[in-house]
Amino acid sequence: MIRGVTGLSNEVVDNVFLFIAAISVFMLVLITFLMIYFTFRYRRKRNPQPEDIRGNLWLEILWTVIPTLLVLSMFYYGWTGFRSLKKIPEGAFKVKVAARQWSWLFEYENGVKTEELMVPVGKPIHLLLTSQDVIHSFYIPAFRVKQDAVPGMVAPLWFKAGEVGTYDVLCAEYCGRQHSYMLARVKVLSEEEFNRWYEGKGKELQMERARGLPRGPQLLQEKGCLVCHSLDGAPRIGPTLKGLFGKSVIVLKDGKEQKVQANDAYLKKSLIEPNAEIVKGFPPIMPSQKGLISEEEINELVRYMKELK
Repeated sequence: MIRGVTGLSNEVVDNVFLFIAAISVFMLVLITFLMIYFTFRYRRKRNPQPEDIRGNLWLEILWTVIPTLLVLSMFYYGWTGFRSLKKIPEGAFKVKVAARQWSWLFEYENGVKTEELMVPVGKPIHLLLTSQDVIHSFYIPAFRVKQDAVPGMVAPLWFKAGEVGTYDVLCAEYCGRQHSYMLARVKVLSEEEFNRWYEGKGKELQMERARGLPRGPQLLQEKGCLVCHSLDGAPRIGPTLKGLFGKSVIVLKDGKEQKVQANDAYLKKSLIEPNAEIVKGFPPIMPSQKGLISEEEINELVRYMKELK
């Protein structure tokens, strides 16, 4: 168990691991001891004439039954632990988790979206996992929980953090070029601190919607755009968004180079059909946002990119 980390999932997984490890170590020591013992007990000096040893029915039954019972006990212990990890407690706090190349997005029931998972201590957390592009795997080593996020499916997962702190979230399924950078954090807060944060963020979101404030920067974060595109002019996996609007861009279309202007139509098409016209010098790895982004959000992103001079 990782020091300072407690929780139901930790205890279940750790107990099964220790049980299997204890049996494995015991069998290793026993078999090694018997090998060494037989090497000396039946060496040629003490037994110059070999003997033909016939089978022993009871001995054969014994060394068949005992390993079988040990394996079945490990299976049963692991299966009961697995069932408890898959049974979502009633009243668990729900959070939607969206995986995309190459970041995580957490959406709470009050509409707030974050790139860090904020949870209260001591309360079961029910995660609803899905993917927007390829298969990812949501993994929190400290809590011993891992679940694949598959496109077109919603996979449940739950855990309960026993102590306040900050813990890493990893992607445990190779998902492309920036797989190793697909990191996030779980911030476990006290119940009072979490409630203040949750209610405060909810009110901020309502005020933003009521005032109709620009959402461009927020949408770039929520949609994972800034993983591949910069705002400061530096190219990353994809071209920078700074100064892109109105610029002449060389693209590859149907295997041929063409020069196009980055106008409204081009930017909108790049979101819905990103591989129709691939900017020269960059890999065709951007996933389509079709069905993942509304017309209003597209217009807001285009409006914001016009301002990035």
